[in-house]
Amino acid sequence: MQHLPPYFGFWHYLGHYGLRATAFLVLAFLMVPILIIIPLSFNTEPYFSFTEGMLALDPAAYSTRWYANIFNDPKWMIAIRNSFVIGFAAALISTVLGTIAAVGLASPVMPFKRLIMALLLSPMIVPLIIIAAGMFFFYSRFNLVGSYSGLILAHAALGVPFVIITVTATLAGFDRSLYNAGLSMGARPLKAFWDIVIPLIRPGVISGGLFAFITSFDEVVVVLFIAGPEQRTIPRQMFSGLREQINPTILAVATLLILTSIALLVTLEMLRRRSERMRTTAH
Repeated sequence: MQHLPPYFGFWHYLGHYGLRATAFLVLAFLMVPILIIIPLSFNTEPYFSFTEGMLALDPAAYSTRWYANIFNDPKWMIAIRNSFVIGFAAALISTVLGTIAAVGLASPVMPFKRLIMALLLSPMIVPLIIIAAGMFFFYSRFNLVGSYSGLILAHAALGVPFVIITVTATLAGFDRSLYNAGLSMGARPLKAFWDIVIPLIRPGVISGGLFAFITSFDEVVVVLFIAGPEQRTIPRQMFSGLREQINPTILAVATLLILTSIALLVTLEMLRRRSERMRTTAH
């Protein structure tokens, strides 16, 4: 339990606990709409609202029929498969390119660092619909619109900035003398990089890859512009379901996405703590 300084007066206590209360209210404002989805996904009736039976906690008012409907519907199964395949492929490309870019930007002899960093991070700054429209016109010249390769490349471009940020933050505490020592002992640059640098920055690389995967997994705007009927992903299927036929299957899928996001966030937190321990040990 946190102990406040003895010199705190009334206004100090008021500011301290007021800030805490405000933080919890903001957190509740953000989380409650998400958490409401979970019980609604177990609704027996095909409604997006709590029935009288659910409010009375009647077991008969709850069902897992909408979860079973996910696996019985070919459209949802194709969307799930596409999301994982495209997400993993895009995350792999983003991780490789983003790591190389971050290592290059961390070099003391790299010219125009700020300009290059701004260009590489532009997908995070420019409105997504502008990026999607630009990708559509550019990819259409190479017949990549409506193909898996085009969608993977588009999602990889969106994921690269996240990898650069996380790997750059990890490289901030990296001792380059270790890499130079490997070179002085006769190791080739690629060998020294793979055996010395990669193991030390691995938590940041994995974290960046997970961020890139989440970005691809949740993205819908680029999919609407570039994907064809065969490249339908989970967000695209949810978007279509909301427009065509509303049923709680969408809520069941949303619940599974929430659980997936929580698992990835827990993994990221574990990697962050491991990176901090490694950095502390190195110092």
